[in-house]
Amino acid sequence: MSLSKHLFRHENREGSEHARRLYARYEIARTAVEFAAAICFLVGSVFFFYDALMTAATWLFTIGSVLFAARPTLKLVREIRLYRMGKTGKLARDTAS
Repeated sequence: MSLSKHLFRHENREGSEHARRLYARYEIARTAVEFAAAICFLVGSVFFFYDALMTAATWLFTIGSVLFAARPTLKLVREIRLYRMGKTGKLARDTAS
C-alpha cells in the first residue's frame, strides 16, 4: 500500500496523546501562517492605492504568497510525521511481544 493511502487519516491524529498534541500544534501554526498571509494581502492591497507604496505592496503580496504556499506544506509535513509516529508505535508494540 502506498504512503498516500496512509496520509490524512483520522486514526493517525488520535493514535496517542503525543499525536493529538502534535496535530494541535500544526493546526495553530497553519492558522497563524494563514492570518499572516491574509494581513499581508490586505495591507498590500491598501498600499496599491498609493504610488509611493507600490514597492512595499509588491513585497507584501510576495510574502503573502509564500505564506499561502507554506500552509499546505505544513499540513503535508504534519501528516507525514503523524504517519511515521504510528509506524514507530506499531514497531515498538510488535517488538515488545
